Amino acid sequence: MEGRVFGLETPLMTALQHLLDIPDGDAGNSGGEKQGPTRAYVRDARAMASTPADVKELPGAYAFVVDMPGLGSGDIKVQVEDERVLVISGERQREEKEDAKYLRMERRMGKLMRKFVLPENANMEKISAVCRDGVLTVSVEKLPPPEPKKPKTIQVQVA
Repeated sequence: MEGRVFGLETPLMTALQHLLDIPDGDAGNSGGEKQGPTRAYVRDARAMASTPADVKELPGAYAFVVDMPGLGSGDIKVQVEDERVLVISGERQREEKEDAKYLRMERRMGKLMRKFVLPENANMEKISAVCRDGVLTVSVEKLPPPEPKKPKTIQVQVA
């Protein structure tokens, strides 16, 4: 049912309606008709949009600083995909206690993710990650600048 019936034609209601219409994978895709984004794609897109990060260029390295609240170092994954894409991800689970009842839940739960395309001068062999107080810092060292080519001197022969 559309939100217009109840006079709820707000951007939030439109987005919620769109999410409810998203199929899981390619189930039911027959005849080659075009499908919208999958739930996994939407989940990753929302995780990337809601994970704050800073990117700094230092003299000898690039630093990626990402807030990962409530995650330990074992819950965070730092990977390099497609040779130049740095992927930082993790998932924060809700604490389940049988005798506790939530009166209000405001802290963010679920997947945290960011992807960064690394520049050409990033050294893919020199990547390190440190998580301190819920803030992950990934350092990617820079490759040394290429040596300037010396001009080739050609000896002139007298004929």
